[in-house]
Amino acid sequence: MSDLPQKPATGVSRRTVARATAAAGLAALFGAAATVPARAATRLGPRTRDVSVPSAALGRSAPVRLILPSDFDTRPEKKYPVLYLLHGAHDDYTSWTRETDIEAFTAGRDLIVAMPDAGPTGIPSVWRGGPDYETFQVKEVPALLARDYRASGVRAVAGVSTGGYGAMAHAARHPGAFTAAASYSGILDTTAPGVPAIMDAIVARENLPVASLWGNPVFNLLTWRDFNPRARATGLRGTALYVSQGSGVGGGGDPLPGILESALWPSAQGFARTLALMGIQATTHFYGGGGHDWAHWKPEFTASWPILARALGVPE
Repeated sequence: MSDLPQKPATGVSRRTVARATAAAGLAALFGAAATVPARAATRLGPRTRDVSVPSAALGRSAPVRLILPSDFDTRPEKKYPVLYLLHGAHDDYTSWTRETDIEAFTAGRDLIVAMPDAGPTGIPSVWRGGPDYETFQVKEVPALLARDYRASGVRAVAGVSTGGYGAMAHAARHPGAFTAAASYSGILDTTAPGVPAIMDAIVARENLPVASLWGNPVFNLLTWRDFNPRARATGLRGTALYVSQGSGVGGGGDPLPGILESALWPSAQGFARTLALMGIQATTHFYGGGGHDWAHWKPEFTASWPILARALGVPE
């Protein structure tokens, strides 16, 4: 599934295409593409449902998976804070319920969990001449939740990989929209050495023109900076932050998740240094080893939960 024309972009240099191709091995680490069609308001269980959201920003309807509070049906007067969980590249909005026990974990807690679609690349941004996943996630989905699901104005956001990018980018570009933001192995400095090639490779793996995200990282540097969490870090002041990243060094088995984790390590370190220099408080967990996978993201979510819970005003 693609939201952009699947044809070569005009004006894209051979060097750019070659760089993306060389990095394609890294992009493969993000997982296999998912092909789950959107469905209208489908109840999957007592608390879980899929909702199809008409989106002007995307030019189509897009899915959001919701986990509602245990007392949602019996407390019609009550409003609830919302935890947004963002998926990674080449995955979809079902990943958090597929890979974690988020449904059981939130049982008995007075909050809504929303898992919006971010397209096949999992990069929830404003695409160059294409879909606007940022507006979809930051404005359209919250508007629907407030209207139809009694969501309050209290929101926190967390994500893995490109979803970790989205969590920090959304919070930085929309100061005050989220009380907390958490990134687990996120792409936090999009212009750090080697990172543009990784972003290009993620886009190219979905057979999209490599410049269709933010353009060329050199000629369109201002656009790349505008969507860069590190460059927009001042917008994170006053937001509770959690940042985790592994070094990816060592470990047995498949080495590829460790290679990607290692490639993103300098980006996360630079992001954290910028926050410190600006006096912006953040809880960081930089650990040795680890891989770019759910085996490491699940315990990081658990570690970040007290920060998210306090920001949402729910019990830890």
